[in-house]
Parts: sequence; C-alpha cells; structure tokens
Amino acid sequence: MTIHAQALLFDNDGTLVSSLASVNRCWTRWAAEYGITAEQFGSVELHGRPAAEIAADLLPPETVAEAVARIEDLEVEDVPGDGVHLLPGTRDFLAALPAERWAVVTSATRRLAEARLGAVGILPKTLIAADDITRGKPDPEPYLLAARTLGVDPAHCVVFEDAPAGLQAGRAAGMTTVALATTHQAHELTADLVVKDLSALSALVTHGGVEISVRP
Repeated sequence: MTIHAQALLFDNDGTLVSSLASVNRCWTRWAAEYGITAEQFGSVELHGRPAAEIAADLLPPETVAEAVARIEDLEVEDVPGDGVHLLPGTRDFLAALPAERWAVVTSATRRLAEARLGAVGILPKTLIAADDITRGKPDPEPYLLAARTLGVDPAHCVVFEDAPAGLQAGRAAGMTTVALATTHQAHELTADLVVKDLSALSALVTHGGVEISVRP
C-alpha cells in the first residue's frame, strides 16, 4: 500500500515520542492535589485531549485555569531525565521529509510540546498546539489549522496518530489517517492504515509530494 501526500501531520505524544510514564506520574499527583478520586479520574478520557478540557470535566469552572497551569508545570518539570523518549522510527522518518512538508499537531500546550520535542532533538518548522485552537481533538480544528498553515488542501494531508480522538479529528478534517499501535491495540484504532509505529513505514519525497509505503 502506498499513500500519496503533500503534507504529513503528526501527533506528538504516543506518535513521535513516548511520555506515558511521565503523564501517569504527573496526572496522578495532580489528581491527588485536587482531591479527585480514582473512580472520577478513571471515568475521563485522557489521551489525545487538551488538559483544559480534561480539567473542565473534573473540576468546578472557577478552578480550571489554576489546575491547568499546575499540570503544565508538573509535566514540564518532569521532562528532564526519563520524562520523554523517541519512539522507534521517528528520527529516520522525519529526517527523510522536507521541513515545509510536515507539522506537529499536539493537544499539549506549546510550552510543554516544545519541552518534550526539544529534549529529543526534534525541531518542527510548524507546530500547532493547544494554545492555537479553541476546540481540541476529536474536533478537526487542529488539523485543519495545520493544513492551512502549510498551505495544503486537507484532502492531500495524512494524519499520523495513536489515539482514537486524534484519528477521529483527522477523519473529520477529510484527511487520510495512519494509526500507530503504540498506546492502543490495533483493533481499537480506525484508520486507513494501521501499523505498529513509524519504523514500519518509509517516505519517498517526489516532485509532487511524499509517497508513504509500508516496509516489506
């Protein structure tokens, strides 16, 4: 299977990097600080959603802004050391792409995303973060903004995601979707193509764009 694209749009956490241990540490501490029970916390979808939306699901409106600032501080402080690491295939796959052909589209804040990406040496020319949008994934707004920023028709964009919310956002934006089974089982992911991670794919840059193929 070969997918033709003019722009490639990557989620970050769970797609390019793994920050799962850090996320679990920080959000567990955060929930305890705000008196959120394990049952309450377990009822909310965390992965692939902006912190502000998660906090709004769990806390009174007047507490949300302070709570969002707190989780951001906790996660940024947790990046040094083992807070983040590259997932298999990330560096080689991105190295094959011209800087103007790809973007990172994350539900994290810009401060947190830049901290995590910087820690592993990834410096995207285009980064769409939670600060840039009004509606997070699964709404298509983040991916549509990325396409507009790169000057590419959404129909010619490919979204790479590990989370159902992100894949839903990509589909709603009218984009081709590639799911990476890094944080969810393959059967839980609905996409045009499902692979284990970016090491399963190769990218060939052509005059018309990028050809993405599954490695034999």
